[in-house]
Amino acid sequence: MSEYPAVARRLWHQLEPLHATLYYSPEAFEEAAALGYDIGTRWPSYFAWRTAPLGAAGPELVSATYYSFSPRMVEQYVPLIWSTAAPAKVLEARLRAMDRVLRRLAGDRLTPDQLAEAARLARQAAENAIPAARPLAAANLDLPWPTEPHLELWQALTVLREHRGDGHLAALLTAGLDPCESLVSFAAVGAAPEERFRSRGWTPQEWRQARDRLAARGWIAPDGQATDRAREGREEIERLTDRLAAGPWRALGRARADRLAQLINPLLAAVFESGHLPKTTTLGIGRIRVAY
Repeated sequence: MSEYPAVARRLWHQLEPLHATLYYSPEAFEEAAALGYDIGTRWPSYFAWRTAPLGAAGPELVSATYYSFSPRMVEQYVPLIWSTAAPAKVLEARLRAMDRVLRRLAGDRLTPDQLAEAARLARQAAENAIPAARPLAAANLDLPWPTEPHLELWQALTVLREHRGDGHLAALLTAGLDPCESLVSFAAVGAAPEERFRSRGWTPQEWRQARDRLAARGWIAPDGQATDRAREGREEIERLTDRLAAGPWRALGRARADRLAQLINPLLAAVFESGHLPKTTTLGIGRIRVAY
């Protein structure tokens, strides 16, 4: 079997926290507030930042591309977010936010030459991320590349993150898991606590119904715990996700992928040291669990 699915998973552990700083950093909330978004909760800016590459998308498209959020929750924010700021303005503010975040995080941890090298390698991988059937990756690939290396690096990592996420949704569909079932099964195998997913808009009744459907398939035992079948099913989903995410890293090659990992490690350490990411997302450098 190819080594590149394992490379894809290892690099994902590193690039996911770097991408996620957009949703939690104080600079991003400041930029969101300047646009007019309510920052009392992270969701208005989250939906704006992540969706803007798609343009003024409506709730059906956002629900489809995000998958695990309740459509009712999506409708609370979309298309209202576009009446606050147009997608083009959001994208400009997104880059401003990441410019500030990355300058702070990088500090003297990376030299200009190291940043430029990391950006070049990440972009090479991102430009080999085949966008077919991957709408969020494709939308980010359509954006102009920033000229400054730290922003070029972040955009490349974002393309790669969304490329993997789009593939993960294909893996969930292949396993026959609907949006709510994907979260219920994820929580059941102990990947994350149920409480983490309450903010995604599913009602207790919908959660129970999804659990009942999984029980009927042999994924949930009478005591409410995940069965071996569920654990095997979730692991197969992750293996398929890795295989679907391997293409960019295969094109880059093992040596250059390893070099990119080495270069971004100091930035990753800075992200965790900042304390901005929630503890339910970060489990230590090199280990992270995420539901897309």
